[in-house]
Amino acid sequence: MSRLIEPDRAYDIVLFGATGFVGELTAEYLAAHAPEGLRWAIAGRSAGKLERLRERLGGAPGVLRADVTDPDSVRELAGQARVVASTVGPYITYGEDLVAACADAGTDYLDLTGEPEFVDLMYVRHDARARETGARLVHACGFDSVPHDLGAYFTVKQLPEDVPLRVEGFVRSRAMFSGGTFASALNQFARGRHMLAAARERRYHEPRLMDRRVEAPLGAPRFAKEVGAWALPLPTIDAQVVQRSARALARYGPDFRYRHYAAVERLPVALGGVAGVSVLFAAAQLPPARRWLSDRIKPGEGPDAERRAKSWFSVRFVGEGGGRRVYTEVSGGDPGYGETAKMLAESALSLALDELPKTSGQVTPVVAMGDALLERLSAAGITFRVAAVR
Repeated sequence: MSRLIEPDRAYDIVLFGATGFVGELTAEYLAAHAPEGLRWAIAGRSAGKLERLRERLGGAPGVLRADVTDPDSVRELAGQARVVASTVGPYITYGEDLVAACADAGTDYLDLTGEPEFVDLMYVRHDARARETGARLVHACGFDSVPHDLGAYFTVKQLPEDVPLRVEGFVRSRAMFSGGTFASALNQFARGRHMLAAARERRYHEPRLMDRRVEAPLGAPRFAKEVGAWALPLPTIDAQVVQRSARALARYGPDFRYRHYAAVERLPVALGGVAGVSVLFAAAQLPPARRWLSDRIKPGEGPDAERRAKSWFSVRFVGEGGGRRVYTEVSGGDPGYGETAKMLAESALSLALDELPKTSGQVTPVVAMGDALLERLSAAGITFRVAAVR
């Protein structure tokens, strides 16, 4: 399935932000699963922390020092790698210089962002340049949004071609946020107007579909008999990523619609979740409250191995089209950390090693890696299955 390519750079893969919480998990995964002959490195701003991590990993990776406050170091990093995977967020604050450097250098770029504003701005500012140089800019390569993007794609593949298709995704999980994830969420809640402005600007620049229709409406709360749970619309980046994959690939049919929900079995829990998010959103608008919340869980902190071992996720999909209905599921362990590290690492390995469709510019995980990543993640223990066909 994969091959090592003679590199024209010092490294096949560079992991930027390797000493952060998810960064270390990703580095550990690469150390355990990188094929013989892969040249990879860990990068970040603290040489001491990087060297200590390198020792814990058995001395396998190279070490590169780069700091988001030093654009020259970021450009140098991009020039030494064929693929750069970044865990340094919030990306709206720290991410653009690396995206720009990769777009200029023709270097493939991956990250874990779930920040719609960042993704939209990177499209507007750097997609055209990446297309010129051949760089692939692939955002949302963790739990945001690989299970949903690949899961919807897997579901579509079970349905007839060239017919209108409807797919709904229902997310369940038991997990804990890290400080970095919590900080990103607070930042997004506080930047609602900026997020809407970035989305409008993207729509202005994006080409329109002329002969196909693709949409991802938010939907409304309801009891979903298909999964036996209350379905609450999830306004996350995941549905946007699925929609962009569908816009790019004709396999999704002439008329495709996707809806994305959280699945909650008990109505009081569902109502409590809505109320909790509303309170968090309101608090994020007030700088003193936002600072107080940020101090509760600091970036770099996260659940320990025992807690992660008890965490899990499941995304169930219901797909319909051409007189056929399919029920599929994507499931795995700890979504925010263990499985996210696995998804990011396998995405980097796929871009570096696999025979993939020729793409460039800002592309989704499915458009960039599709079947190859599906095969990799299945082999790595994330389950993609057809539960029923009717």
